[in-house]
Amino acid sequence: MKTSRTQSVTGHVVLVAAALVALVPLVGVLIMALGSPQEVGGKVSLGSPHFSNFQVVWDQAQLPQALRTSLLISCAATLLTIVLSIPAGYAFASFRFPFRTVLFVVVLAGLMLPNESLIVPLFFDFRSVGISDSLWGVVMVETALSLAFGSFWMRSFFLTAPASIVDAARMDGANTFVILVRVLAPLARPQVLALAVLTFVWTWNDLLVPLVLLSGGQQVTAPMTLAVFQGQHQTNYAYLSAAALMTALPVIVVYVALQRSFARGVLAGAIRE
Repeated sequence: MKTSRTQSVTGHVVLVAAALVALVPLVGVLIMALGSPQEVGGKVSLGSPHFSNFQVVWDQAQLPQALRTSLLISCAATLLTIVLSIPAGYAFASFRFPFRTVLFVVVLAGLMLPNESLIVPLFFDFRSVGISDSLWGVVMVETALSLAFGSFWMRSFFLTAPASIVDAARMDGANTFVILVRVLAPLARPQVLALAVLTFVWTWNDLLVPLVLLSGGQQVTAPMTLAVFQGQHQTNYAYLSAAALMTALPVIVVYVALQRSFARGVLAGAIRE
């Protein structure tokens, strides 16, 4: 079905308006971050920009360590989520085994339970085994919290995977592992990258899990540092805006780098569903 010129123009206008709505707050934060630190109450000076605000925040908030910690946790949790979600989704989509539906419902329960209901039992369990202040403990929890969605997401792809390709691979003597790794996984690249972006963003922005599980140690994440810095500079909006931008920068970089694959993965999943 052809799209008329009026529909095309209307669509572009809507998209431009949506982009402006998304960008205006970000531009406002950037302008405020370049304002004078002496201005109180969020007033922004339109004079010379104060790029030194970023250096001050970088030093005072101890962002290098916090960013490294968040990057380690987010990358590790994202990698583990992908590695575990692909075979889990494939098993739920392709295999027939006892209590498959029940087990899938149990997995989906992870999407329904709020993190607040799990964090206290997790803290006492982790403390009893001596890993309450461990980064890998946080990685395991973040992976478990993302695995429910990851399994559901990959299952949706494998349910609609081309059966002819799978049958041809079996006729050539490929076993289940080879079919998954060499045949289906490359076809699922957009979905995998979309899952990677979502998992990375969710893990990076999570404050509750690291705040509780790392409460007794020296390790802090970027959101934890931002929360502490906000308490120290409640009215200095120039510093707060600079800290917020520097904390969000890795997420922006990941999304911009993978935006095409993310869009293809989300669109493909929406069409299949």
